[in-house]
Formats: sequence, C-alpha cells, structure tokens
Amino acid sequence: MTQTPSPPALTVFVQGIGLLGPGLANWAQGRECLLGAAPYQSARCVLPPPMALPQAERRRAGAVVKVSLAVGEEAVAASGLRAATLASVFSSSSGDAVNCHEICSTLASSDRLISPTRFHNSVHNAAAGYWSISSGAMATSSVLCARDASFAAGLLEAMTQVAVEQVPVLLVAYDTDYPEPLYSARAIPDSFGVALVLAPGRSERSLAQWTLEAGYLSRLPADRLDDPALEKLRRDIPAARCLPLLRGVAGRQSGRIVLDYLEGSQLALQVAP
Repeated sequence: MTQTPSPPALTVFVQGIGLLGPGLANWAQGRECLLGAAPYQSARCVLPPPMALPQAERRRAGAVVKVSLAVGEEAVAASGLRAATLASVFSSSSGDAVNCHEICSTLASSDRLISPTRFHNSVHNAAAGYWSISSGAMATSSVLCARDASFAAGLLEAMTQVAVEQVPVLLVAYDTDYPEPLYSARAIPDSFGVALVLAPGRSERSLAQWTLEAGYLSRLPADRLDDPALEKLRRDIPAARCLPLLRGVAGRQSGRIVLDYLEGSQLALQVAP
C-alpha cells in the first residue's frame, strides 16, 4: 500500500508585531508586560482614530476598523516593508459587534430602514477593505472567521500563504465587544487586535522563527500565561489567544508553544529567536 507523504513543514519569520487591547497600547508595552518587566493593569482599550483614512471614510469607521488599522500599521512600520505590497489575512471571531447590535436594534424597531454605512460595515471583510483604502494595498486579501479558533485559523492561513507564495504576508486578528443583550450570548469584554508581518526568509529585522511541522495538530493543552490578569485576557477574547506566542517572542523562547484551536485539537508550533 502506498503511504501518503507527510505535508511539508511551514516556516515563517516574524518581521513586525502590532498589539492593542485592554491595558495594552502597543507591542512595546505588551512585550514588557509579557516578560514581567512591567505590571499588567487591565484598562478599557483606547482605540485611536484611523488617521490614514480619508476624512469621509474616517467618519464611517467603527471599532473593528480602528483596532485592525492601528495594529496593522504598527506591525508594518516595524517590519520596514511597504504596506501597499503585502498580501493580507484578516481574521475575527465576530466582526463588528457594535454594528451588528445596531442593525438588530433597527430591525426590531418600527423604522426598519438600515443606513448604507451600517450595511457596508456589516460585511465580514469591512476591515480588509478599509485597510486597502488606507494603505493602497492591491495584493490579495483573505478574510476568515472560526469563532474562538479565529486567531489560530488566521495564523495557519497566513503561514500557508507565505510558504506557498514565498512572499511576506500581513496577518491581522481582532475582536470587539457586543453591547447587551448580545453580550449575554457572546461575552467578549473589550476590543483586542494583533498584527504580524510574516516572511519566508530571515532578515536583520526578524524577531522570531515559527515552524508548523507535520502533525501540528496536538491533543496537548494550550499554553497558559503566569499572570492571572493576562491569562484572563487570553481566555476572554479569542484574538488574545495569540499571547503565548507573543510571550515567546518577547522572551526569545526556543521550543514548542501550543495554541487553542478547534475543540479537541490545538495548534503546536516550534519557535526559536
């Protein structure tokens, strides 16, 4: 019987990181907190205005656009690459939560007319569209959703594209919080975003090397964080499932890191500085 060959390993090099979330204003602050060099104090996420957008689009931008553009711009700036040339993968467990709430409220009212702005912000690729406007990006863009597995699914997609196409790829994963009554069904407490520029080869800007080998799906439990507040953040917001990987980058870790993925299976990566 012919044996099916194992899939090839996927290896990428991290060229830039962007981070924004509760008590985390950027990657520099996040790195210090993940290293334990500075205390982590949870606070409401402050979303900066998307100044790279034209004024008309800036007025229409919701929380999803603000958080995704902020982390994307930070990661690309750190990488030294041109945003306009990068293929991208956007991944979110829920999309624009506030916009969804407002549309549901309108449909439940006597005036059921949906505004054009609400409608075009309701599509799952809204953040990717605004990114292409702000950066002038014309490369391919993929948009994913895998509920609580959305970060790992986005990472797997981005690493596959890097390996197959041999080009750098920008990964942006993000979530925003629902108002009540939807919050009771989907209890994401705040906005969170992470962006990674992943490349096929090492450069002087490389921060880490990540490899998915054959058999990367694991039954091992996902890595946890020692700080109780950071661990709560990791559990509460799907996009924050990235934090064990970012801790590995911050500490120049070598070895295996296991991330939450689909129920009953995790994503195991080999990491090195």
